[in-house]
Amino acid sequence: MAPEPVTLLDRPRPPSTLPPLDWPTVADAFEVACLLRCTPPPATDLRRPGTGTYRGGVAEFNREDAARRLRQLLGRLAVPVEHELATGGLRRRYEVHRLSVPREHRPAYATLVEAAWRQGRRELLGGPVPGASPARRVWRPRLAAAAWRAALLAGGRHVRRHSLGIRLADRDLAAVLVRGAALLDVPAMLRPGAGCFLVSVANGPHRTRILASATLAPPVTAY
Repeated sequence: MAPEPVTLLDRPRPPSTLPPLDWPTVADAFEVACLLRCTPPPATDLRRPGTGTYRGGVAEFNREDAARRLRQLLGRLAVPVEHELATGGLRRRYEVHRLSVPREHRPAYATLVEAAWRQGRRELLGGPVPGASPARRVWRPRLAAAAWRAALLAGGRHVRRHSLGIRLADRDLAAVLVRGAALLDVPAMLRPGAGCFLVSVANGPHRTRILASATLAPPVTAY
């Protein structure tokens, strides 16, 4: 019997050796990663420890707009996805949108999303690069906006009189949001909470700028 093909995730090679993705692909797949990091793995996800954050190929959202955005992004990335809707509750009804990538497509999907997360996270958490190309100066704020768009759609909203906050369980995503806000010229605060992290921006011009940046714009042309 011929051996099974080895994917990039199975090879013992450092992440830095993965070929870089083009900017539009990074932006779309990075936003997918951020959406998934906003939600815990589904209870039925049988992923084993160490197989990768996105290896299970299943995500559940309680908001239709978050599920719809994930479907749109995966469509642009040519990743097939199945969408199921379940309802529950007695006095208080709720919906769960379950999206799953077919099993045969999951290795390629996981490789793409993990590579985009590493590349996007590196761009946002790294400092200014002297002599950065025009493309890089344009796309870094777009990555920041993508992270905030995902968090506003799928994260836990924490709205107060003086601030807009997002509750997250993922420390890395919280750091990405703080640094991303700085790229959008908005100061953000990070505070630990009960089993989560709270990233918040002040109401007024700062909140308006974050919301405007996260609003979907027409498709852009690759450099």
